[in-house]
Amino acid sequence: MSDVPGDDLQQLRATCERLAARLDRVESELALTRLANAYAFAADARDLDGLVEMFVDDVDCGRFGVGRDALRDSYNIVHRQFYRTVHHVVGHTFELIDDDHASGRVMMRAEHEVGDRWVVGMLCMFDTYERRDGTWYFVRRKPESWYSTEYDDQPRGPDWTPSGWEGRVPRLPQLNPTWATFWEGDDERVETLTRYP
Repeated sequence: MSDVPGDDLQQLRATCERLAARLDRVESELALTRLANAYAFAADARDLDGLVEMFVDDVDCGRFGVGRDALRDSYNIVHRQFYRTVHHVVGHTFELIDDDHASGRVMMRAEHEVGDRWVVGMLCMFDTYERRDGTWYFVRRKPESWYSTEYDDQPRGPDWTPSGWEGRVPRLPQLNPTWATFWEGDDERVETLTRYP
């Protein structure tokens, strides 16, 4: 670069800085999109360790306290209210506030099995994000709901065998390695939440 004239060298450096900033923005956008999707998968797998690792280590959990252990305690209560869940991320938008802070909204359809009922809800998660040591995390997720309703014709459990599917048993959510660990020792509650454990 010593052969490059001074003005050209400054322009080259400025171009490199602009490209590095654009690349950083694209990588941040991909990381935030991945975070929203990974949250839905972890929730449906009852992967509480995975869920809490998506949040800053000093996450404020209100009456449960501060930190990931407090968040795990709150999620442990929330996710024992229903057996199966399916969260569909149907839209995600966010704004980068600066290099390490962002806010966003995640549109989500949530389905929950509660005993003989399946409840469907349309939600919007209002998110605050922060990048620490190069990794993006949730600082806060605030769910707001448009509605929730029950299916008129409920989905059936693993014994469902439509024509052509005889002998095929759905393997979700049990296929998730964290599922059995989450429900271990809670057989009585499981019996109240599903006929198809």
